[in-house]
Amino acid sequence: MSSVTDARHAAVRILLEVYGSGHSLTQACAATLPQLREPRDRALAQDLAYGVLRWGPRLEALAAQLLQRPLGRRDLDVHCLVLIGLYQLDCTRIPPHAAVAATVAVTAVLGKSWARGLINAVLRRFQREAPELLARVDARPATALAHPEWLFERLRADWPRDAEAIAAAANERPPMTLRVNRRRISREEYLHCLNEAGLAAEAQAHCPAGIVLEHPQDVGRLPGFVDGLVSVQDGAAQLAAPLLELRPAQRVLDLCAAPGGKTAHILESEPDLAHLVAVDIDAARLRRVREGLDRLGLHAELVCGDGARPEDWWDGVPFDRILLDAPCSGTGVIRRHPDIKRLRRPEDITTLVARQRELLDAAWTMLKPGGMLLYVTCSIMQQENDVQLGEFLARHGDARVREIDASWGRALGHGRQILPGADGMDGFFYGRVDKLPTGE
Repeated sequence: MSSVTDARHAAVRILLEVYGSGHSLTQACAATLPQLREPRDRALAQDLAYGVLRWGPRLEALAAQLLQRPLGRRDLDVHCLVLIGLYQLDCTRIPPHAAVAATVAVTAVLGKSWARGLINAVLRRFQREAPELLARVDARPATALAHPEWLFERLRADWPRDAEAIAAAANERPPMTLRVNRRRISREEYLHCLNEAGLAAEAQAHCPAGIVLEHPQDVGRLPGFVDGLVSVQDGAAQLAAPLLELRPAQRVLDLCAAPGGKTAHILESEPDLAHLVAVDIDAARLRRVREGLDRLGLHAELVCGDGARPEDWWDGVPFDRILLDAPCSGTGVIRRHPDIKRLRRPEDITTLVARQRELLDAAWTMLKPGGMLLYVTCSIMQQENDVQLGEFLARHGDARVREIDASWGRALGHGRQILPGADGMDGFFYGRVDKLPTGE
């Protein structure tokens, strides 16, 4: 990839990776943003890329009205530039004249000076006709809320009273939430450290180790981050470790462990476990687990393997606790990963549900009678969550739901669901299942 020197050009390159190659926004930003020398340019490029994907369905509808005919695939970069321009004019405080001029200038960097007039005309027309254009676009609820039609219809089917609020929450910028390593420092002490560093923050509700920053920060500004005093983790994800009801001398299995936040939290919560095995199928992501544990001074046995095929890596000794953080649609974390709107397809849900079923059944074979399985997703789809767990219980006569008595989320038939934005948290589902002792 050639180097980039301008924030808007960088944003085009990032969007091309997502739109054209199907790469995640996280991957695309990691490959492109370091090429920008100035922090403010990196921040702007990231905001433009995230913003276009966050509001993508709405911006696409606007572009369709403004372009005389769709641009071909070989001009996908120009199409992305149109979306970047519309995002700046409709969703940011960048002065319109500066947004238009700087966006038009990128056509020369792309080697497509022919598009200069096109970009200028589209953006100038939007400035003149914005009220009428937006009124037509916003007539459809899904488009007004910047969600693909299929996804919004799924939300309405699963959450008829909450669909619009869920979609609106998915369009919000997420808070930056920290998890204090309470083996090293108390939450109150760390809040004092943040105050001394001039960083405003408050305790996260429902999470004994959670802190929410008033404004997101580079981790390099966080006191003691390098030394393992604190990690970045959403409040909803911090609920997993307490729900496991960990005790000394237990054997614990963390399935689908990467990137390792819950793995670390388990070890921080109970330092006297007999053994913790963290399994993930992706070797590169498993390295991130190792890096995170090393920073925190923690240790677990890391295994690169398929959680649905324990015969390839399991030693046959059953576990007292199993955390299955299952692969899912990610529909509860769209505010952090807006590319999900672009990359996820309806048929993906069926594939994911089948994979979750495989993992659940495999995990059950490794759980000790009398042990407990915690099933977790960052989805808000009933098919992946309460329905999935209900079908699991029907297949396994020795499985019983253990009620989650909590002040967070909503009680469902087989677990609790947090909807995006509730108490500032991401959308998560938690279900606990006990394995009956032998003979019961």
